[in-house]
Amino acid sequence: MNESEFQEIAEQTIEDIQDAIDNSGADIDYDEIGGVLTLEFANGSKIIFSKQGAMNQLWMAAISGGFHFNYDEDAKQWVCDSGDNEELYAMLSRLASEQAGEAIILSAP
Repeated sequence: MNESEFQEIAEQTIEDIQDAIDNSGADIDYDEIGGVLTLEFANGSKIIFSKQGAMNQLWMAAISGGFHFNYDEDAKQWVCDSGDNEELYAMLSRLASEQAGEAIILSAP
């Protein structure tokens, strides 16, 4: 994947995450500035996404740690490069639920 393809896919993913939050009905505020998406929960905790163009990765920072995602072009999804290769939305739903203290399901469009 070249830099232009990465940027297009990553930017669409950032928009899709915002749509997933809106569609979930969860009490999560979000703000996107310069390609960095910050999710803020009612208790003040945050999850932050950033694009890492040089690495062709999306990075996510949460209370439980930092995670790096590679885009699987065959599966058309972002997959965490550590642990059990968890898919982005599955991991985001799990971590958002932990941070919010309630079940939150965020799904890809």
